[in-house]
Amino acid sequence: MRTVIQRVSSASVSIDGTIKSKIEKGLLVLIGIEDNDSIEDINWLVNRICNLRIFNDEKGVMNNSIIEINGEILVVSQFTLHASTKKGNRPSYIRASKPDIAIPLYNLFCEELSLGLNKKVQTGEFGADMKVELINDGPVTIIIDTKNKE
Repeated sequence: MRTVIQRVSSASVSIDGTIKSKIEKGLLVLIGIEDNDSIEDINWLVNRICNLRIFNDEKGVMNNSIIEINGEILVVSQFTLHASTKKGNRPSYIRASKPDIAIPLYNLFCEELSLGLNKKVQTGEFGADMKVELINDGPVTIIIDTKNKE
C-alpha cells in the first residue's frame, strides 16, 4: 500500500458536482493498493497514520497525532500512486490492483482506520471520477509505502 498523507485545514470530495464527503482539520489520505497488500500492511499503516506526530502543539512544534488533536480523516482511493514512468511517456498502472482485490482491501483499511481513530473516517467513492479539494496546512505532505517499512 502506498499513501500520500496531507495535513489539511479542510478537504472535500465531490462526485458529479455534489459533495460526497468533507472534513475540517485533519488528514487527507490518498491510498493506492497492490495485489500483494495484506491485512498486515493495513494494520501497520493504520498504526503509523494514527500515531504520526505532524500536528503542532502549543509551542508550534509538530508533536501531536491526529488522535491527540481529535482531527478528522478523509480517505480517497488513488490507483495512480502505483504509476510506473520508466518507459515512454504514458504511465503504466500494472502494479495497481484491479477492483476485485482493491475494493475489499480499501474498505477494510477504512474500517480499521475508523477503529484506530475512534471515529468514522470520511471516504471518496472507489472508482468514481472525483474532484478533491483541500487546503494543505503547512504544507505538510508525507509519503508512506508499506513495502518500505525499514
